[in-house]
Amino acid sequence: MRLIAVAPLLLAAALAAGCDGDNSVRISSTTSETEAKGVLKVIETLQCPETLGVLTRKGSAHSGGDVCVYSGPRGAEVSLHLVKLDDQSADTVLDRFEQDLARSMPHTAAALAASQEASQARAEADAARAEADAARAEGDAIRAEGDRIRAEGAAVAAGERASVRLPGLTVEAEGDKANVRFGNFSIQADDASQTVDVSSDDESVSVQARDDAAEIRTSAPGDTVRTTYILTDNRPAEEGWRLVGFEARGPEGGPIVIATVRAKDRDSDGVFDSAKDLVTLNVGE
Repeated sequence: MRLIAVAPLLLAAALAAGCDGDNSVRISSTTSETEAKGVLKVIETLQCPETLGVLTRKGSAHSGGDVCVYSGPRGAEVSLHLVKLDDQSADTVLDRFEQDLARSMPHTAAALAASQEASQARAEADAARAEADAARAEGDAIRAEGDRIRAEGAAVAAGERASVRLPGLTVEAEGDKANVRFGNFSIQADDASQTVDVSSDDESVSVQARDDAAEIRTSAPGDTVRTTYILTDNRPAEEGWRLVGFEARGPEGGPIVIATVRAKDRDSDGVFDSAKDLVTLNVGE
């Protein structure tokens, strides 16, 4: 069973960073003390330096100091926004920014959405089959239990199922799905839909991948907004974009600072890092 072998690799993936070639995505999720990130500032206008990292400001701030526009290598574009929440939730605001960015890469967004819908349909079908199987298997519970071999501290496999229980490590796998718990990391993988969710006490990471495309979301718990969104594809959009996304940070009640990124290189040429630095300059880390 493939996921049994993959489960240890998922643990390594959770501790590794970056992309492994053009056809796969590996996930990074690290822990740190919440206090180390500091308190995010409440600001009224943006700080928009003329240059920062690989970015160069285009003109002056717009909309009364609420928007600054930057250019980067190979035609990359970064917009820095100061958004007051008023009666909106941060999730509502971020969802609007996410949808706007997804429109820059419509073929990628559509392909991943279709993959997600197919995954949900398969999950519903699997649930129906599982319910029927459970009814048929009700009288066979004793025999099924006997078929499972248990050994403390070792993997146990029976057909398409596996269970690993060690100090600090738990793996439960069935078919194309696996749940892994390692320390304060939790990893859920579905090989059929090519999705992986990684969470820890300090951050959660969700990745959906299909062919050369991937959609990545990270968020930190707590009373502040610390969110990253990335949509990437090796196939360029009509305007040449291969990577779009945002870094958003701010106090729970706002305002929040959002740096949107559009780049024509999947590696972004340092554009995303410089966009994050702009956000840090304004509200802190």
